[in-house]
Amino acid sequence: MIVSESSTRRSTQAGIGIIALGAAITLLYFGRIFFITVIIASMIAFLLDPMVEFFVRLRLPRSLASFVVCTISLMFLYLAGVGLYTQSVAMLDDLPAYTDRINELVDTIATRIERVEQGVYTTLIPKRLQERAPVPPETLIPPASRGKRKQVTSPPPEPAIQEVRIRPEPTPLVNYISDYLSSFYNVVLMASFVPFLVYFLLSWRDHVRSRFLYLFDGENRDAASSAWVGVGEMVRAYVIGNFLLGLVLSVASALLFAAVKLPYWLVVAPISGFLSLVPYIGLPLAMIPPMIAALPAARQPALYLFLAVSVSVLHLLALNLFYPKFVGARVHLNPLVVTIALMFWGMLWGGIGLLLAIPLTAAIKAICDNVSNLRPYGRLLGD
Repeated sequence: MIVSESSTRRSTQAGIGIIALGAAITLLYFGRIFFITVIIASMIAFLLDPMVEFFVRLRLPRSLASFVVCTISLMFLYLAGVGLYTQSVAMLDDLPAYTDRINELVDTIATRIERVEQGVYTTLIPKRLQERAPVPPETLIPPASRGKRKQVTSPPPEPAIQEVRIRPEPTPLVNYISDYLSSFYNVVLMASFVPFLVYFLLSWRDHVRSRFLYLFDGENRDAASSAWVGVGEMVRAYVIGNFLLGLVLSVASALLFAAVKLPYWLVVAPISGFLSLVPYIGLPLAMIPPMIAALPAARQPALYLFLAVSVSVLHLLALNLFYPKFVGARVHLNPLVVTIALMFWGMLWGGIGLLLAIPLTAAIKAICDNVSNLRPYGRLLGD
């Protein structure tokens, strides 16, 4: 009797856990814009918190220190945006050169495809069928009826039909554009909250932390405090490590692109360097900006080969040599967990899920490592 009650209780708990997991995944999917906004703001707040602490040590109030740090960060983003805008305007002036080069490449590819099709046709089709002339339509008419002209009578006029105006249904293209614009509006709306969320998370950090810890008692409060500190350290280490690695790749790419006089190398190099950090698809993404920039300048495949080889070498060096030192030593996730996390969060949140998969999984591991009941799961996720 006791055994049956215990098994029933375990089955009930397992069923409740599965239902709760399904509900959580559903909530994460349908509320992805909200959760992504909060997570990005929290990561930025964890990243900027040491700068706020520095100004607090200079006897500035925390609210004022948070305002100064947010202002400096926004000014940095503004200057980066101005530089990107200036280079974009210069690229628009050269847009006809890019268009002509793209048309030339398309025509060349189309000509080669036609040659391949002609070669396949001449190879597979017998010559006796290729040389046979088409039969004129007159030969298909019997000789007895060739001299007779068939009288063609015009069909009787159709009765007039009253015109009825029907409102056309929206085409799939219109629906797609409408859905895309509405989703874009939601993204812009949520992104506008990020600076305010970052400021309040920084200025109210002590208040939020104390109220969060007040939810727990005794040992659980100590575990929650350790988990808070562990998540903060992991997020700062991950973001700073990726930023430093992207900076190294950007400088190395800039030196290589400037050596071959690649147009707009000052903008193309950092874009390529940071795109190289995207998990699994970083290499093809990093090749796209320099290849596009080289279109009007390159008439020989040597430049494209140099760009492909240089980007590939930098990507492999960063992935195998620098990434374990800058990021991997601070995250402590095994490769299988990283792959599954990328698949899961990518399926759930798309491209932004690929970028947030590793820090989210590492944050879950940091929580598990600091909670005694969850430590086995932390070891399961660890390297």
